[in-house]
Amino acid sequence: MVYSQAKVIAGGLAHIPIVISVFYLIMTFFNKRAIKFEEANKSKKTEAKVVESKSESKPVAAAKVESPKPLKKKHADVPVNIYRPKTPFEGTVTGNYSLLKEGAIGRVNHITFDLKESDPFLNYIEGQSIGIMPEGEDANGKPHKLRLYSIASTRHGDDFEGNTVSLCVRQLQYEKDGETINGVCSSYLCDIKPGAKVKITGPVGKEMLLPDEEDANIVMLATGTGIAPMRAYLRRMFEATEKEKNKWNFKGKAWLFMGAPKSANLLYEEDLQRYLETYPDNFKYTKAISREQQNTKGGRMYIQDRVLESANEIFNMIEDEKTHIYLCGLKGMEPGIDEAMTKAAEEKGLNWSELRPQLKKAGRWHVETY
Repeated sequence: MVYSQAKVIAGGLAHIPIVISVFYLIMTFFNKRAIKFEEANKSKKTEAKVVESKSESKPVAAAKVESPKPLKKKHADVPVNIYRPKTPFEGTVTGNYSLLKEGAIGRVNHITFDLKESDPFLNYIEGQSIGIMPEGEDANGKPHKLRLYSIASTRHGDDFEGNTVSLCVRQLQYEKDGETINGVCSSYLCDIKPGAKVKITGPVGKEMLLPDEEDANIVMLATGTGIAPMRAYLRRMFEATEKEKNKWNFKGKAWLFMGAPKSANLLYEEDLQRYLETYPDNFKYTKAISREQQNTKGGRMYIQDRVLESANEIFNMIEDEKTHIYLCGLKGMEPGIDEAMTKAAEEKGLNWSELRPQLKKAGRWHVETY
């Protein structure tokens, strides 16, 4: 049969849709197979990862069983840095009075600030700190840097109205080239008058917070103004009006070890004695007065000496996972406490250098020194 050129071209064009359709069906078939193959491989990889993950988790689980201490709990709803150095809140001083008795060494004041005008409101919880920005400039003409101070009041304030914050401040003094130098911020605060405005930042800190358990045991080791957070804890535990406002009713045991150079330097002593009388089953108070008491070796009595004397009882408490230890004060007290705890641990067949990090990891050893 003879076809014209036009007919041949027309016939060829007529078959193009058929060829395209066949090619499309072939491509679709292979694409589907490729997708199924890829999904199958993914499934196998996922299964392999699960098996591998389970295999890896076995040693971790075993480690947890071996460790007698729980992991540190996270505290919820802790306010932090509501006010920063670039945008501080100016609080009004409502009170400033000395905490020392006649014959005491140095100068320590209790200072309260009104927070009502703060917006957002400067709220805080026990165990936190705030920053104070003193007025004036340094030798280089720059504003003085802020200093952090542990809060000495509960979240409800000293008046239980929830609108104030209080600090316990010791005026820093030291000798340099035969001259007595006064600390910038501590002197500023000890000298400040009611009605004055003070730049405040914070709050900051999650290290010194109380546990949530009402039946926890709280061991407190403090020297000087290190009593500040301890005062907040004890008010939260034992002040009648404070207890009425709290949804937290302390039922455990609180033990305060307090170090001071003289009896006249003991801070908040009247309140502490009242707690002893009212809650003898829940509160214990041990003093170390270095210039008035002697240790077993005939030397000055320091807080580490008291810890060593009570070593067995302290370690019996530590064996309870609900016991927390808080240490606050000058950095110089920490080595002495560690030495005392080391000796006490050895008598119990324990290694303090191993036990301390375990307590720290479990959120049961809290330290704030300056």
